[in-house]
Amino acid sequence: MLRLDNVTKTYPHRSSPVTGLNQVSLHIPKGQFVAVVGPSGSGKSTFLMTVGGMLSPTSGSVTIGGQDIYAMPLADRAAVRLNTIGFVFQTFNLIPYLTALQNVMAPLMLAKLPAAEQERRATALLERVGLGQRLDHKPRELSVGQQQRVALARMLANDPPLILADEPTGNLDPKTVEEVMHFLTMFNRDEGRTIVMVTHSPEAAKMASRVLLCQEGAISEA
Repeated sequence: MLRLDNVTKTYPHRSSPVTGLNQVSLHIPKGQFVAVVGPSGSGKSTFLMTVGGMLSPTSGSVTIGGQDIYAMPLADRAAVRLNTIGFVFQTFNLIPYLTALQNVMAPLMLAKLPAAEQERRATALLERVGLGQRLDHKPRELSVGQQQRVALARMLANDPPLILADEPTGNLDPKTVEEVMHFLTMFNRDEGRTIVMVTHSPEAAKMASRVLLCQEGAISEA
């Protein structure tokens, strides 16, 4: 499903380059739930952005479903992000002036689905995460946990086989953490989606089938 071969990412700096990723080679099979742990500044976010097609590596290749995503044109890479990868962020990234339904419909609009199909699918996804009665609520009218559930529903909009989660439980209370991890586990176990989750939470990491340790840009089995 996902392969990195000798991936290095360096950032220019006035004194000397800073290494974000250091010759990372990694294979994540289809259907695996992987947690990536490590201290702040170790390269976890660089890793996730590189895997997600948002940050070109300095060297090496990133292959998703047999396609080298950084060897393809930008438009094709954007299509991979839209149709193959679902993103979940700690900050939710909901559009504040749109309702829950409209937020979930946004990626479906980008995929140019008919309007009726957009609404039908978005409604079903929100009902699935227990927000069928909150379709017309804007983010400020929802609790933090409900906002994250909207983000989960939006992430599933285009039925992605690969989910990338960046600290998905970071801003949540213990009960909501449990709910979010329940959904992620269900998406992996019952639907076979591949999940790569960056987390500081030992409890969240325990839910994964594989744990990777990121230190100084290098990634190894924990």
